Amino acid sequence: MTSRAPGRRVRKAPAERRNEIVATAARIGLTEGLECVTLRRVAEELGVQPGLVGHYFPAADELVAEAFTHAAMAELDDLLQQEPDGPLQTFRRFFGLTSSTDFDDVSKLWLNARHLSRYRPVLREHVVEQELRWCRRLEELITAGTAAGVFACADPWGAATRILVAIDGASAYVNTSADRRRTPTADMPRTVAETELGLRRGMLLTH
Repeated sequence: MTSRAPGRRVRKAPAERRNEIVATAARIGLTEGLECVTLRRVAEELGVQPGLVGHYFPAADELVAEAFTHAAMAELDDLLQQEPDGPLQTFRRFFGLTSSTDFDDVSKLWLNARHLSRYRPVLREHVVEQELRWCRRLEELITAGTAAGVFACADPWGAATRILVAIDGASAYVNTSADRRRTPTADMPRTVAETELGLRRGMLLTH
């Protein structure tokens, strides 16, 4: 009868382990809520001891804040992928996604984070940073489209801010009466954007 020594556990590099922890926490926050992001829950998901997660994040609030940032940035990169046909098509794709139920988890994440940031200063800093980041990305897209003659907008930053406010307003009921309000409000962010960008009504519809 032969015996075999137990396999050795591969030890991950600190940066890799930290990124894994944040990505796992972000997935939990996006699908279940930031309140569910705890050291123990993340450890269970990864199959490690809570002490390992605590080694990288001694304060749970830091992990919650980074989880939010990770999820928000990933969604922003996905929503505003540069389309080869230019800013107009990029915006069409953006509004097609943000007006669909696929955007509900992101809407819930932002509502959740803004509420919790009232009580968690570290999270509030991350929320403000991401609000400004999303505005800047829209501003850059609007500026590029205006320079190309596709849009007519004298105030790209103001337009970006108002467009995001319209998106937030349309998704404010995602946790309650979204089913009854989705149809009347679905087109509101898009039509606000068309007005801000000097476009004819319906120009940002996905064809």
